[in-house]
This record gives sequence, C-alpha cells and structure tokens, in this order.
Amino acid sequence: MHTKNLLAFSAGVDSTALFFYLLEKNIPFDIAIVNYHTRATSDEEVEYAKSLAKKYNKKIYIKDCFLDKFSEKEARNCRYKFFEEIIKKERYNTLILAHQLNDRFEWFLMQFSKGAGLKELIAMEEFEKRDFYTIWRPFYNISRDEILEYLHKNKIKYFIDESNFDEKYKRNFFRKHFSNEFIKLFKNGVKRSFEYLEKDKKLLFKEDWQNIKKLYFFPKSNPQIDIKKVDIIAKKLGILLTKAQRDEIIKTNFSCVIQGKLAIDSNKDKIFIAPFIKTKLDKEFKEKMRKNKIPPKVRGYIKVENDLRNLW
Repeated sequence: MHTKNLLAFSAGVDSTALFFYLLEKNIPFDIAIVNYHTRATSDEEVEYAKSLAKKYNKKIYIKDCFLDKFSEKEARNCRYKFFEEIIKKERYNTLILAHQLNDRFEWFLMQFSKGAGLKELIAMEEFEKRDFYTIWRPFYNISRDEILEYLHKNKIKYFIDESNFDEKYKRNFFRKHFSNEFIKLFKNGVKRSFEYLEKDKKLLFKEDWQNIKKLYFFPKSNPQIDIKKVDIIAKKLGILLTKAQRDEIIKTNFSCVIQGKLAIDSNKDKIFIAPFIKTKLDKEFKEKMRKNKIPPKVRGYIKVENDLRNLW
C-alpha cells in the first residue's frame, strides 16, 4: 500500500495486533494515540506506544483528552478530531482502524435492535472514503479470537481496556450477551452473510450522483433508495437529517426545504440537491430553467453560483 498511512493505536488487543500485522506486510505507517486519563493503565499504554514507535522507527502523535463527563460519543469526537487534524497537517492519505468482525457484528445487532435498513446495518466497510482521506480496516473480516490467537502465538504484549466489560455502555452489553458467543459458533456463516449483504448494498446504493460545486443530482429510482442517497449527500453538505425530515422529504415527493438550508427538488427523471438560496429570479432566467427542466427550489443556488453553464 504505497500511501502515507496513520494507524489509530490504543495498545489494546486489536490495534496492537494490527501494528505487528502492518510491520509483517511491510506497509508503511505512523501511529496516533489518545490518552483519556480514565484508567490506571492509561499512561502505561502511552509509554508502550512510545516504545514501539521508537523501536520500529515510527512517528507517534499523542493527544491528552480530558472530558468533563466521559461518554463513548464524546471520546469518539475527541479522537477523530485529533486524527483529522494530523491527517490534514501531515498530509496522510489513509487512516487505518482496527475494527474487526466482532465489532461489525456488534454494530449490526445494535442497529437491528433500534430498527434499521441495510445501509445502517452494515455501515463498517473495509474501505471508506472521507472528504480528504480514506479509512482502511484490514481486520474487518477477522474475528477477535483469531486476533488473540495471533498475539499469543507471537508472544506480543497488549493491554486490556477494563471499560470494555462495563455494561453501562450498550456495545458491551451486546458483546457480552450476544455477539462474542455467536461469532465463536457461527464465524464463517457471519463472514459469508456480510459478503452477500455488502454486494446487495453496492447494487442498491451505488453513488450514481453527479455534482458541480454544491449542486448534486441523480436519476430517480424508488423513494426508499433515493432517500438514502439524499441522506448521504446532505451529510456532505453539512446537514444530518432526522427521521422526521427524511419522512417529510418522501411525503413531499422530494420537493422541500430542510432547516431553511437544504433545497431538495425533483422533475420527472432526476432529484436535485443544493444549499437553499432565496434570491430574485428574472423572467429570462426562469424560462431558461423551465426549458432545462430544473425544478424551482434549487434555482436560487444556480443563479447565485452561476452553475448552469456547467450542467450540460
């Protein structure tokens, strides 16, 4: 893999195994670790990371993250902000994460318990494109037992995060009572099922949209698939749609304005999405839009950004 790679490291089971896996495969990488100072071994884990970086000539980036009240969400926000700052500043191409098969299955069960569609159920992919970098999960189809076997066989030191046993965190509840035992019994079947589901997901939710600056458009298919595409594009434009907003978009036949910020409109064949801009449109411009079958709600953005010349 001939890119500049950053490994999200914690000194735990998965990321430690991944560190040595990358070494074996001669894949270049540096490491980043976050110290939340919530456990007795937190400082020891950072020291272990430093020793590995020194021994194997890796750059290491360390972040001290002090949270007023620890939560998985806030911890995640802190570390991803840190990772992305490094990626931008040091020009890394890829963020390598140690998510594995058990993590994917835990996520699947958590989403399944809340009520979710195919895209939400299998959100973790081996490669995931972000705005300015790519996420890579080399272990995404390897079980935790296989990783532990690798560590023990090679006598590699690692740390156990005690918070992984605290059932006040929902993922730990699913891990203890459902996912780990299920993977032990049906690992190969789960792997095959994920492979089939990923193929279905790619067929159903292919990114077939085009965009010019912040104007997006794509061919209509059916409402349940189209709303997924709208949801993804909205995120790219900085809007996280709620369930109520998604329901509204479908109810209005993909013709509405969300939060006064996001214009969604459609004609017979296509759905258009753009930032909502309210501006005066002259008669000549309106006629041009009508002839080119551009629906009303995105016309303000096209007028202000002068993007029409780029559409055809």
